[in-house]
Parts: sequence; C-alpha cells; structure tokens
Amino acid sequence: MVRAVVFDVGETLIDETRIWSRWADRLGFPRFTVLGMLGGMAALDRPFSDVFELLRPGFDLEAEQEAWKRDDPDGLRVNFDADDLYPDVRPGLAALRDLGYELIIAGNQPPQAYDALAAMDLPVDAIHTSDGWGVAKPAPEFFAKVVAVSGREPGEILYVGDRLDNDVRPARAAGMRTALIRRGPWGHLHADRPEAAEADHVIDDLHALAALLRR
Repeated sequence: MVRAVVFDVGETLIDETRIWSRWADRLGFPRFTVLGMLGGMAALDRPFSDVFELLRPGFDLEAEQEAWKRDDPDGLRVNFDADDLYPDVRPGLAALRDLGYELIIAGNQPPQAYDALAAMDLPVDAIHTSDGWGVAKPAPEFFAKVVAVSGREPGEILYVGDRLDNDVRPARAAGMRTALIRRGPWGHLHADRPEAAEADHVIDDLHALAALLRR
C-alpha cells in the first residue's frame, strides 16, 4: 500500500516555459527556436545542455549564468517562483494531503531551488534537492535518500516524475511504485513510448493522481 508520494520538480510541479523563454531572450534567439530545440533533445535522448552547445559551440554555461547574475541581480533568470507552478499542483497536493499521504518533494535542483520551493508554502511534509543531498538522479544513491527521509519501505513510496530515464526506471529499480506524468517535452514523448508500461501509472495531472489513489 502506498503511504508516501514523492515528486520530481521540473515539469512535474514547475512549468519551465518561462525559464527557457528567458534563456532564449538572453541568448538572442527566438523563443520558438529554443523551445523547439529543447523538444528535439528530449526526442533524441540528449541532455538539455546540448541546446546551448548547438546554438553556441563552446558555450560556457557557468560563466554565462554568472554574467547574467551581474547584469540582472534581482531578476529570476534561471530560477522559478510560485507563478511557475502548474495550476493543478496546489489543489492536487491538498487533495493528497487530505487522503492522508505523506508528501515529499525531491528532485534534481540547484542550491536556490530549495528556498524558492519553501517560499511557496506548499502542503508537503518535506523538500529535498540534489544539491542539498550531494547526489543527483538517476543515481541509486538519490533514491536511497528518498527512502531514508520518508521512513517508509520502498514499496510504500510512489515516485512521480516526467521522465523514464531519470524518474520511473531508477525509482522502480529502488523498489518504489512509479507514476509518469504526461507533461513537458520529456513527459509527453516518454508517455508515448512502449517503455511507459514500466510505470505503475501514467497520469495527466495531480488531480488524476489524487483520484487514482482515492480509489
């Protein structure tokens, strides 16, 4: 029986459209170009960082982020806030909380993401990031951390994410139940693959998840 539900962040809880649109503006490329290339990386199973290399060979991501911070110290830049939450997230989490599930956020995120998530005052029991743990998905150690912080047996945990490679498969290998959420470039592409059957559930949003677990 599932007793804890653990959520990825990007394209599970957070809509990253504005982040990538700001990147396009920063680099001087049309937003459609950058967003389309991002979808291409997802389709080709290439990392999103390849978008930068294709647009600007030899691109130094860290140096550009530092320059951007100097140019716009008070802007969101590569960060997110409550306006980037998918509309179903807050009510969906509240519905799951009302059903008695332990709710945890745990995803691959940089240092500033913890404070951004904490400021949203979401109805969750804990927030963890790869930066805080010093290990990132899909490493087995990340999912061992998930089990440890939940205090549950792996089979009592449902991990929700938008990717087969980073979420469903490694969580399943750790003994967890899994749900693939069909949103964002990876989510829609991965949900259409035969391998999506490896997930216990394929869902469109958190309302559907709450309805599923209510049954």
